[in-house]
Amino acid sequence: MDKANFNRGLLEFLDQSPTPFHAVSQISQRLDAAGFRRLKEDEDWTLGPNERIYVVRNGGSIVALRTGSDSVGQGLRMVGAHTDSPCLRVKPQPELIEHGCLRLGVEVYGGVLLNPWFDRDLSLAGRVHYRDGNGRIGSTLIAFEQPIAVIPSLAIHLDREANQNRSVNAQRDLPPLLATVASDATRPDFRALLAARIREEQPGTDVASVLDFELSFHDTQTAAVIGLDAQFIASARLDNLVSCFCGLEALLDSAQNVPAVLVCNDHEEVGSASSSGAAGPFLLSVLERLSGPGEPLRRMLARSMMISADNAHALHPNFSDRHDGNHGPRLNGGPVIKVNANQRYASNSATQALFRNLAAELDLPVQSFVVRSDMACGSTIGPITASALGVRTLDVGVPQLAMHSVRELCGSEDPLTLARILASFQSLGALPALD
Repeated sequence: MDKANFNRGLLEFLDQSPTPFHAVSQISQRLDAAGFRRLKEDEDWTLGPNERIYVVRNGGSIVALRTGSDSVGQGLRMVGAHTDSPCLRVKPQPELIEHGCLRLGVEVYGGVLLNPWFDRDLSLAGRVHYRDGNGRIGSTLIAFEQPIAVIPSLAIHLDREANQNRSVNAQRDLPPLLATVASDATRPDFRALLAARIREEQPGTDVASVLDFELSFHDTQTAAVIGLDAQFIASARLDNLVSCFCGLEALLDSAQNVPAVLVCNDHEEVGSASSSGAAGPFLLSVLERLSGPGEPLRRMLARSMMISADNAHALHPNFSDRHDGNHGPRLNGGPVIKVNANQRYASNSATQALFRNLAAELDLPVQSFVVRSDMACGSTIGPITASALGVRTLDVGVPQLAMHSVRELCGSEDPLTLARILASFQSLGALPALD
């Protein structure tokens, strides 16, 4: 893997994935080009050796599977990530007309760092379901691409305490401004606007009316390599599209005869409790259809391992006291093994040892993160997957700053380092004894 080409592909993936639906579409296109075959869950499956398939659930979650020569006998080298990021989601009846202005009501999705969303050039993207001229339901992805909205800050002259004590009221302060209207009585129909946009983006699509949608605002500033020495990547949705991209590159670049899985789940930022989230049955359903239920599945999982990849907190140079003194990961210092004694992360000494050994064989750096003992620890899909499957699991991630902001920052070296270690992991014909 070449760093310049790798990062160029990463930036393109970030820009083309404003929502989980678009991210899964991008991953699917890459898998198609690599010879993977898409299967549907409502069809019969007959999987043999050395097949490459993928399955999509609810548009925002995907499982890609390489069966290898003997999935049950060798076990699976699994990599997991999540496709969703904190954002502002449009409400079902969003039109707000006041004082000659058109705004849209939004709901906060996940743990959004709200202040950075102000005064950004915003656009809108997501999934739309519509009714066609024959009364049938269709669906499509939509992306306005150009900036269409902004959340203006209140001027300092009208809020003299803004720099000392500014809080954000999600109901009052966040509806983005889209346009001015002739009078407050003029009430644009948002669904009609979406229908017109679909016809413009996709000529020939028969859209009689828009039925429903899942749409999110996103920053239109493109992903970029920045810094005095080009040492940083700045973008929206680094958490956790970086891990999705690294996992995809590893799957495609690793030994094709080794059984391997990439699972990218939606809804991690809101707890994973959905039919397509990590707490749901999606991954287990796919694995059970590979091995068969009961004894073969249990043997396969006992010989498998999951690396859950989700970005980690890098040490912030302005707030170094927020880290444990011995566990402050640096940007460009290598991927981070995440450890928590209370099982907020699923790493243990055995899975950590395997990852460190893989990195040592490649002469690549690895770091560790443990939250301060007087602070609460977040979590990710690792413990959820480990609990659901009983599979040995490791939590790792690329270190980053500004997590959950509208624009985040990571090192330009770390994504490739993670992808190389993951590819080495997914090339292991058999796991060493880890107990």
